[in-house]
Amino acid sequence: MYRNPNSQKVFNRRALLLGGGQAALFSALAARLYQLQVIEADRYAMLADENRINLRLLPPPRGRILDRDGEVLAVNRQNYRAVIVRERAPDLAATLGAFASIVPLTAAERDRVLRMLARKRPFVPVIIKENLSWEEVSRIAVNAPDLPGVTIEMGQSRHYPHGIAVAHALGYVAAVSDADGADDPLLQLPGFQIGRSGAEKLHDLALRGKAGSSQLEVNAVGRVIRELSREEGTPGAEVRLTLDLAMQKLATERLGGESAAAVVVDVETGEILTLVSTPGFDPEEFSRGLDDAAWKSLASDPRAPLANKAVAGQYAPGSTIKMIVALAAMEAGIASPDHRVFCTGEVELGTAKFHCWKKGGHGWMDMADSIAQSCDVYFYDIARKLGIDRIGAMARRFGLGAPLALDLPGEKPGLIPSRDWKRAVIGTPWQQGETLVAGIGQGFLLATPLQLAMMTARLVNGGRAVPPHLTRRPADAEAPAPATRIDVSAKALDFLRRAMSRVVNDPRGTAFGSRIADAGFDMGGKTGTSQVRRITAAERLTGVRKNEDLPWAARDHALFVGFAPEDRPRYAAAVVVEHGGSGSKAAAPVARDLLAAAVRRGRGEATVAGRGGAGGEG
Repeated sequence: MYRNPNSQKVFNRRALLLGGGQAALFSALAARLYQLQVIEADRYAMLADENRINLRLLPPPRGRILDRDGEVLAVNRQNYRAVIVRERAPDLAATLGAFASIVPLTAAERDRVLRMLARKRPFVPVIIKENLSWEEVSRIAVNAPDLPGVTIEMGQSRHYPHGIAVAHALGYVAAVSDADGADDPLLQLPGFQIGRSGAEKLHDLALRGKAGSSQLEVNAVGRVIRELSREEGTPGAEVRLTLDLAMQKLATERLGGESAAAVVVDVETGEILTLVSTPGFDPEEFSRGLDDAAWKSLASDPRAPLANKAVAGQYAPGSTIKMIVALAAMEAGIASPDHRVFCTGEVELGTAKFHCWKKGGHGWMDMADSIAQSCDVYFYDIARKLGIDRIGAMARRFGLGAPLALDLPGEKPGLIPSRDWKRAVIGTPWQQGETLVAGIGQGFLLATPLQLAMMTARLVNGGRAVPPHLTRRPADAEAPAPATRIDVSAKALDFLRRAMSRVVNDPRGTAFGSRIADAGFDMGGKTGTSQVRRITAAERLTGVRKNEDLPWAARDHALFVGFAPEDRPRYAAAVVVEHGGSGSKAAAPVARDLLAAAVRRGRGEATVAGRGGAGGEG
């Protein structure tokens, strides 16, 4: 048989190419296997573990909040809650119906559970109800056979043992919303809560702490098999406030159900001992979650229980501003303490009449008399000579017209008007009559109770602009820089302090009935009554009705600012009672009791209520 010699060469060449291709292919395969099994072995082992191990965050305990003496104001307590797992409850409707027959469950709560169950995987637990009592937990446990898929879990919830007495100062916590962002992984945890107002909001990051972690072994669909390891989180920091709990309770009790606010500060350090706004609210209701009816009730209450009136209530300061007007007049050389004015009960400006609170007038008044007896005509006279700009400049130097504290969320600035302000905001020029009413704390002037307390503190501490603060500095913290001294005459400040003493301790003073009767507890102060409506000429002819005869919302606001002890002031207070009528009757007695309690506290004595009756006008 004939063989073509070339065919053998072709076969050898093809076999060589095929063998070479196979060798290259196996070499590439070997190289890839080497890369996967040797070079990248650690990486793929880690990925395999991540498929098997689930790392979960553990929420840390929220830090406690204490008062200045270590009394607990906010703490965590055990929270029992019922949860349900869908895959273990063949008939969800029947199970939830049985649960509702044991523990009350509203239609809204039932709908929420069903929506959550539909969105979650079948094995993921969903909360049915939180904050269960031990009795409710027991009933659920006894009826467990009729509640397939329902179990009890234990967590922590925020507890405020003193309720409304500290509600506005502390604020509250509530669930995370979409608007809060996701900077902190803790915010992604179901049921995690953050501070929404007050100290809880201000110190939220410190109070949160750091999350722990739990390594869980899971199967292919994510169901937990077992816990492999657990590392508890770091509890939140402990925050100590400057508040005195006993004084908080005393202020809350004394203000009762009035729409009111009270502030007591240390004039040397600026520490806030009392910060109360009434009526209050139960902060635990917010951590549990308010229903629509409860929220509407709080939001529609005319006495505004949700508002922190101590820092956000803005009121015409009334006669409490008169020390500032007098100081501005002395500093400008407009009037000395000997300046005298004859009060007939009214003063005319053009065709308008401006009235004193005392019908018929006070007669001859010097500056100390006018402060002690709160003569309006005297201050109309010096305000007209001063002008609004000089009055406003002095008011700002003593803390009015701007926020004062760095650690009080929601603080309002108040308002000190000026010629430029009125033209820019209202669009009309300033009128001289507006200067007169500003001289007695009416018109456009607005101030918060905190600002009035700090104004008083600066008047009696030698003119040092001490800033207020609610957070107590640690003992080892660096001392704050000395407060700036306000450039005013020490002699003028001493005169005003003695004039304010006469308001309370002189039988003709407007707050004589509210003096502290105990020896060594003398205080000074200034009453104020702020009108909320204009009294017409017709009313003056027929006789102005008394506040108690008017509807509540038409009555005057009652104010008082004070300090104690009189000889060496250490504490200053401001009390505002909305529609309280008279500062001497509604506000001064409350301030008296708070100042007496502060002095006793400073001496190491028990906090008790003061004694004395109501005084005259203011």
